[in-house]
Amino acid sequence: MSLTKDQLLQQVKKEISEVTPHEVHERLQKGDKFVLLDVREKEEFDEGAIENAVFIPRGFLELRIENAVPDKDTPIVVYCAGGVRSALATKTLKDMGYKNVQSMVGGFNAWKNAQYKVVKPKFLTPEQRTRYSRQILIPEVGEKGQIKLLESKVLLIGAGGLGSPAAYYLAAAGVGTLGIVDSDVVDESNLQRQILHNTEWLGKSKVESAQNTLKKLNPGITVIPYAERLSVNNIDIIKDYDVIIDGSDNFKTRYLVNDACIFYGKPNIYGSIFRFEGQATTFIPGEGPCYRCLYPIPTPAELAPT
Repeated sequence: MSLTKDQLLQQVKKEISEVTPHEVHERLQKGDKFVLLDVREKEEFDEGAIENAVFIPRGFLELRIENAVPDKDTPIVVYCAGGVRSALATKTLKDMGYKNVQSMVGGFNAWKNAQYKVVKPKFLTPEQRTRYSRQILIPEVGEKGQIKLLESKVLLIGAGGLGSPAAYYLAAAGVGTLGIVDSDVVDESNLQRQILHNTEWLGKSKVESAQNTLKKLNPGITVIPYAERLSVNNIDIIKDYDVIIDGSDNFKTRYLVNDACIFYGKPNIYGSIFRFEGQATTFIPGEGPCYRCLYPIPTPAELAPT
């Protein structure tokens, strides 16, 4: 004798564990580590979801869950719109060997009715999917990673031999906001290595030249030019950025950037080059040494290579 839908659901619920939206909310507030799994359809998910939920439609669950949650001991809370699909999905996950899975009673509708936080998921436009398709194919990036890149802000100190290739590739990769600090103008001797500039910009501002080049490369990003020399009077601009790339050409600026990055808690990516030798290092405040740890005694300016 075959079971009706209601009988099947009742049987499934006897075999799984359930949790209320209130209990899920409390666990999130406490900072408990678990995966929130949304098994609704894409149209439903697009209209709103629980923050940081992993989205896998019920029909693709068996195909995608092991990539999304490889460790089968990971705690998982599954939700759908009303609690039916999530119950069935929870049973499926248990059958696949996941040991700590619960279904949220009442689903997303109950979560919204309780007036808990709902976010509008962010998605790439069709044009962005095409432009960044090769990055999105990389599992470590994916659509989520590309969206994070587009929301990121990077400040480059210098638009010369170090800043030029860095800015060019960051723009191509889709870093959403690039700030560029440089008070200099384009000189003909720059052109054999400073790929942001060309002969049309000789004698003109390097940051404006950089902005022009990068916007032609990727019109979808924002480029903010700072045609000024970095000093104690304007160093606070770094507070508005996520990552700082120091491609400056003098020791005074390097120490200034280092100290400001420590003060504001910003990662400092430092690079330098001399003839056929180069050096690149990332300093993360609070997690390791800084530039002053690497070079405790400032080198006299007159000894800097030209």
